[in-house]
Amino acid sequence: MRIAMIGTGYVGLVSGTCFSDFGHDVVCVDKDIGKITRLLAGEVPIFEPGLEALLAKNVGAGRLTFTTGLAEAVDGADAVFIAVGTPTRRGDGHADLTYVMDAAAEIGRALTGYTVVVTKSTVPVGTNRKVAEAIRAANPQAKFDVASNPEFLREGAAIDDFMHPDRVVVGVESAKAQKVMAELYRPLSLREFPMVYTGLESAEMIKYAANAFLATKITFINEVAALCERVGADVKAVAKGIGMDGRIGDKFLHAGPGYGGSCFPKDTKALARIGQEHASPMQIVEAVIKVNDEVKRRMIDKIVDLCDGSLRDKTIAVLGVTFKPNTDDMRDAPSLTIIPALVGAGARVRVTDPQGKHEGEALLPGVKWVENPYQAATGADLLVMLTEWNEFRGLDLAKLARKMATPHLADLRNVYDRDEVAAAGFVRHVGVGR
Repeated sequence: MRIAMIGTGYVGLVSGTCFSDFGHDVVCVDKDIGKITRLLAGEVPIFEPGLEALLAKNVGAGRLTFTTGLAEAVDGADAVFIAVGTPTRRGDGHADLTYVMDAAAEIGRALTGYTVVVTKSTVPVGTNRKVAEAIRAANPQAKFDVASNPEFLREGAAIDDFMHPDRVVVGVESAKAQKVMAELYRPLSLREFPMVYTGLESAEMIKYAANAFLATKITFINEVAALCERVGADVKAVAKGIGMDGRIGDKFLHAGPGYGGSCFPKDTKALARIGQEHASPMQIVEAVIKVNDEVKRRMIDKIVDLCDGSLRDKTIAVLGVTFKPNTDDMRDAPSLTIIPALVGAGARVRVTDPQGKHEGEALLPGVKWVENPYQAATGADLLVMLTEWNEFRGLDLAKLARKMATPHLADLRNVYDRDEVAAAGFVRHVGVGR
């Protein structure tokens, strides 16, 4: 089948590349000339394990191409995916649909035959009907159906998530559109991955509800961690004990400095706003947003305590700034709250991250970037584990301690065992919920 993917951000580029690997002919479209130029040259503008090789494979096979021309990509396509950004709108917390609606109107003007227009972007309930209205307004004669096909891709594991999904959610309202969507995902249904067909509003809500639930799970264990610190319990043991219950599950029960990234912060805010607009407040979600902000501030307090109440003229080494490992994404990362607070309090901050420097340099002024943890630790008063990259899980702790002026560790991801840290020569050590 022929697919046009509008938007070559994280979702669009991964989805387009994976669809081409299914055997479909995919054209990825973006108005950013620089981005398309890089893609045509074989350069991938985002870091995602395995994406560069998969992209090169399908470009070489002639199934995947890139262009700035939307009309030529849409002409003759069986399906057109809208995969543009929906950032949080300034002032009210709602999802900004400017890019989605602009794309819908432009798609409408370019349609020449029956096409299924699929919203891949995360959008508030009711948006797909607005997309249909925008297409009809731009082209009253257009023959099309709209479909909602939310993504559930984890950064750092996106290709595996696309190829081996827990489920594929498709919101449609006609048998013809469902047939097209079934054909697009035929390689997955042949391998018996679940296909969930539902209405437009339900598909839109599934995406928001899923992300809000996962954000709630993270925030819950972070609140439990704070209580564990007061009563002498170990949150890792608590998480293991409750996670073995099949009704709860062990995923997203890792205490830390709060959630971040491209999805959870904006989607929880958008869902809270949707609830307010429909006079059905999402009180749990609103509490999650509030508590997550408090968690980040609590991490700052831990760091200050380890520095005897003052950060002025202290040298702090920070390991990891991206919101999670295996991505270069800095959006709403805890580091963007924690590190500026350290700098503002007079600390000298050294940072190392396997992929974070490209984005982080502009977002974290006043810090010094170094190549590895040992450089960061040299002469430091405190070492802070902020993102649990694999490269940081097997460090020579004794070597780190010897290099430091005062061997103190704030392990905000609970990577290391307390006894192991003490045996390596660290004088003071704090984790989260322990």
